[in-house]
Amino acid sequence: MRGERKLKPVDNTNTLTLEPTQWKSSKTTFIQKMKRNKGAVIGSCILLFFIITSAFAPLFATYPVNEMNFEDSLKGPSIDHWLGTDEFGRDIWTRILYGGRVSLLMGLFAVVISGTIGVLLGVVAGYYRKADIYIMQFIDILMVFPSLLMAIAIVAVLGVGLTNAMIAVAISAVPSFVRVVRGAVLMIRETEYVEAARALGLRNGKIIFRHILPNVTSPIIILATLEFGSAILSAASLSFLGLGAQPPNPEWGALVYVGKSFLSQAWWMTLFPGLAIMLVVLGFNLLGDGFRDALDPKSK
Repeated sequence: MRGERKLKPVDNTNTLTLEPTQWKSSKTTFIQKMKRNKGAVIGSCILLFFIITSAFAPLFATYPVNEMNFEDSLKGPSIDHWLGTDEFGRDIWTRILYGGRVSLLMGLFAVVISGTIGVLLGVVAGYYRKADIYIMQFIDILMVFPSLLMAIAIVAVLGVGLTNAMIAVAISAVPSFVRVVRGAVLMIRETEYVEAARALGLRNGKIIFRHILPNVTSPIIILATLEFGSAILSAASLSFLGLGAQPPNPEWGALVYVGKSFLSQAWWMTLFPGLAIMLVVLGFNLLGDGFRDALDPKSK
């Protein structure tokens, strides 16, 4: 009986609360790694610029967003109009600021929806072996189609519009989250602390929320950051094809779509919205790479 009592120490429960190696570093260490990463710093500065100027667009705008002045039609960059005007005399700088609101919100909506669905399916597929077969067969079918082609097909079914474009982009990004989360869960499921939790009789739901989900946070954050830029690019592509935001909505892809008709006489209508898309996507990619290096337990 004495030997049996020694087999029931409290130390076993303590091993279940140990965090994985990537969470052992303190917040100070994480911030220091991000500061040392020049790419992450540049990406953060780019994103902060666009987020602040878009969020406070009325403060930075030089003209009303939809104010038409045909006397200033198709004027190039100048002191009065920093980035020129469009065919209706509307200020391009102002429309890019307000368009940033739409583009960034479309990316945020797509990442939140796709991340929620993808994480849920990925955890179920990685933890429950019977469900893994059916879920991954469905995901493999979705992975056959390029994300943009799938988004176009979904918009064709749902109809043209800004909301349907956001839904299409979100659905097309789900397979990426499922595959990444599933792979992480498959590795964590076989660790000693998860096996110990099962031996102690913890329910599957409690094991998933207490020990599985906290340990897959790092890949989710990295993937969400990278997918944010991809979602903005996909949404802009749909708008450029005439399937997303429609004029006079100042979404970046829609601005490029309108500007292509005046490319020979008003190049600034296409250049500056396209440059905004490129910089934001670049910023998210640089920031995602910085998160990956900072959260990597093998990095020194």
